[in-house]
Amino acid sequence: MSNTDTGLHELSGKSIWAGFKQLIPISLFVIVFGLAFGLAATQAGLGNDSSLLMSALVFAGASQFASLELWGAQVPVLPLVVTVFAVNARHLLMGATLYPYLRHLPPAKRYAVMFVVSDANWAMSMQAFGQGKPGLGILFGGGLALWTFWVLGTWLGLYFGSAIHDPVSLGLDMVMGCFLLAMVVGGKKNLRMLVVWIVAGCASMLAYWYLPANSHVVVGALAGGLLGALWMEESK
Repeated sequence: MSNTDTGLHELSGKSIWAGFKQLIPISLFVIVFGLAFGLAATQAGLGNDSSLLMSALVFAGASQFASLELWGAQVPVLPLVVTVFAVNARHLLMGATLYPYLRHLPPAKRYAVMFVVSDANWAMSMQAFGQGKPGLGILFGGGLALWTFWVLGTWLGLYFGSAIHDPVSLGLDMVMGCFLLAMVVGGKKNLRMLVVWIVAGCASMLAYWYLPANSHVVVGALAGGLLGALWMEESK
């Protein structure tokens, strides 16, 4: 392993703190969604302790909201498991893209990092790796920032959630989409990447229109990932 490769795999306290601070701006918006989840959990009849525990251990907003749709006196366990797996299936692909940078870590550290992986810190870390810069500090430190603010938002929602009934009406649902779009625009630009993103986007839209709810996330990721794997970049 070269010195350059070793630098890419740096995971020090300094890099983690830098990653934490770098993700604080987007984490502030995460508070709002956590607040909305806390309010929705209360309305669904989920206890305060259970709601906080779910946010702390699951840390997946979309699947947590989806699980509330199935919550009640009689919880359908199998549909609940299938729904959560479908919504979060993209993490399988995210884990595969991160494996080359995580495989040198001891298992305990590797899974600690993966526990806080979400769309935002994954996208920023992959952008850093693509530019030949260390990204594990962004991945772990940024994930800790997102996790902290998500749990904080949930707590606020349990006690003060009536302040924001519908974050979508305020346009806050567009924050993460715009953030990830900025990551794409700021990434590598060539014909291969353009075609991959177009295919992924078209596949995702078709799945959104014609397939079950939330399947568009997995379909788009698989379409773009498979094309990227088949159409390899030329080695320099």
